[in-house]
Amino acid sequence: MTFRVITIIHLRPEFARELNQDGFSPLHIASANGDIEIVKELLNVDSNLCLVKGKDRRIPLHYAIIKGRGHVMKELLVASPDSAEEVTARGETCLHLAVKNHQFEAFKLLLENLKEFDKNGLLNKKDIQGNTVLHLATSTKQFEVVDQLLDENLVAKGTTEVNSLNKGGLTPLEVLLKESGDRGIEEILTTSGAVSAENLQSSQQEGLPQSSFIYLIYKNVPVQDPSNEQSSREQTRDDGPRSNSKKLQDFFKYNKTKDCPGKVRDTFLVIAILIATATYQTVLSPPGGVWQDTYWPDHNNSSSSDGIMSLRRIAGQSVMGTNNPISYGLFLVFNSIGFFVSLHTINFLTIGFPLQLELQISLVALIATYDTVMSAITPNRGISLLFTIFSIVFTVFLPHITKLLRNHCKKPKFIIKICELFR
Repeated sequence: MTFRVITIIHLRPEFARELNQDGFSPLHIASANGDIEIVKELLNVDSNLCLVKGKDRRIPLHYAIIKGRGHVMKELLVASPDSAEEVTARGETCLHLAVKNHQFEAFKLLLENLKEFDKNGLLNKKDIQGNTVLHLATSTKQFEVVDQLLDENLVAKGTTEVNSLNKGGLTPLEVLLKESGDRGIEEILTTSGAVSAENLQSSQQEGLPQSSFIYLIYKNVPVQDPSNEQSSREQTRDDGPRSNSKKLQDFFKYNKTKDCPGKVRDTFLVIAILIATATYQTVLSPPGGVWQDTYWPDHNNSSSSDGIMSLRRIAGQSVMGTNNPISYGLFLVFNSIGFFVSLHTINFLTIGFPLQLELQISLVALIATYDTVMSAITPNRGISLLFTIFSIVFTVFLPHITKLLRNHCKKPKFIIKICELFR
């Protein structure tokens, strides 16, 4: 087979540049299959065949990398060192393809080639999604690739950009944490100076001129007061060693750079469901229970056997609501706030989930059941009416209320000081 292919190449060398219906040239196919003899013969015909672009603008070297054909890669790179700089239609470099296809040996070979020909700038080249090779390696948790990229003995310090942002606004560290993280890779990244996009922005703001501070205020970006930061550091020094309780609190404290957003969402969902369950339990078992019998006092039976006046009661209504209406009213309001907010949290955290409509219908039905039963066990008609109005109004305006409160809490206090400087 190889002999016949070589014979055809020598008889009709123009066939070497032809693409078939799938967008492959003979060198594309030979490179992917690892047929080193055919590759050599084709390169003897014309070394520029290395740069023939096929499907998705891929060259033969790309297919050799995808399949991990190291011996073919060496031949292609020797014939055309510049082929290492070619990118696909998706903006992928040779390094991108090696990492995406988990071809570590091919990646090492490329790294050596880039170092030899001083083309380390390709390490930070981005694909169509804005991802560098480091983004891809961290997202797929390829420890060896990350280690090679940030090893100062292989790649000069500072050559690999550890805080490059992709089109999603994520640094490689944030991409790693989004994919549930890896302690080993995380340690390598942080040691090399990797931070989250938020911390990167904060560090960049430290040297900004006053005009830039005005821009940040206009964009509603929180700005930290340097004097406050200094005073907090001094206070930490004055306080001496941290207590055991403070250490324990810091250990379990939420960390944006380490805690995966997916895990945080799952934790929030569990907490919201627990709160909803606990507050809904009052429908099944209200404080003090419910009356087991109906009693209507009149002039003949207005007092009990011991002479104490008896209150009117109806079976199934709240004992607490009958004996202490004010306390019951307060309990009803605060318990309902917890219930409605927890359901709002569940709905908010599940946006974009499959069967979202069915889930929302279930939540609305749960609210209707809660309101119906709570109104039924409330003995005071006035309190029952107020509760019905409150539950409807609060549920409708809850998303807007939480949005306003969240925006208000995020307003940077330092803005006031900045504004005073420019008066």
